[in-house]
Amino acid sequence: MLSYLWFVFALLSALSASLVAIFGKIGLKTVDANTATAIRAVVMAVFLFAVIAVQGKLNLIPSIVSHRRTFSFIILSGAAGALSWLFYFLALKYGPVSKVAPIDKLSVVLAALLAVLFLGERINVMNGIGIGLIAAGAIIVALS
Repeated sequence: MLSYLWFVFALLSALSASLVAIFGKIGLKTVDANTATAIRAVVMAVFLFAVIAVQGKLNLIPSIVSHRRTFSFIILSGAAGALSWLFYFLALKYGPVSKVAPIDKLSVVLAALLAVLFLGERINVMNGIGIGLIAAGAIIVALS
């Protein structure tokens, strides 16, 4: 059962991400996209701090901060995520969800390629076909 837990969480992630696009598009109709993104980030930070407080894990923060390399990459990940949100909300403000969301999923293709280049991960034939189909699908949706 636990071997499928990642799949359940991945599906829940996809569902949650789809709601980001829908709720974001509705919320962006009359407001500045960057300001909306900043508000979203504050809501997420408060929510996530509440989650770790309920889990009793606030005490782990100093140990993460004390590992400079780890903390540096977490900061870089946060900055990349913030840029992603800024561009995503700008794209949603000016484009249809049905085209923006699939193009955003090119991040899957880029992440796989960067994982090969920088993390030494390997992609087998089936993974390569799947990644190629994701790329092709995103491009087809964007151009249609």
